[in-house]
Amino acid sequence: MALTKVQKRIRIKRRVRGKISGSSELPRLTVYKSNKEIYAQVIDDVSGTTLAYASSRSLDTTGTKTDVSIAVGKAIAEKAQTAGISSVVFDRNGFVYHGRIKALADSAREAGLKF
Repeated sequence: MALTKVQKRIRIKRRVRGKISGSSELPRLTVYKSNKEIYAQVIDDVSGTTLAYASSRSLDTTGTKTDVSIAVGKAIAEKAQTAGISSVVFDRNGFVYHGRIKALADSAREAGLKF
């Protein structure tokens, strides 16, 4: 039986999460996208806390989904830097590194995050 798209993503997510983990020195930047929104969090997995958060719901931006993803990437980078975080580990959450995920990552890099 073939796996559905969601089942494939969850399988990839579990495989990647087994290999990477965020700490207070090098937290994890995780991205989730739905059909309408995109969310980004900077997480310290050791203590189980979210250090910075940005989403398309909290921003008042208009335009295409890619334009909104770019704005969320800039916002998460600014919030992370105000929290004293300069470098992170990127967790694409099982999504393909293409389109909105890539746009968010590139804009976060341009705004000063290193990963």
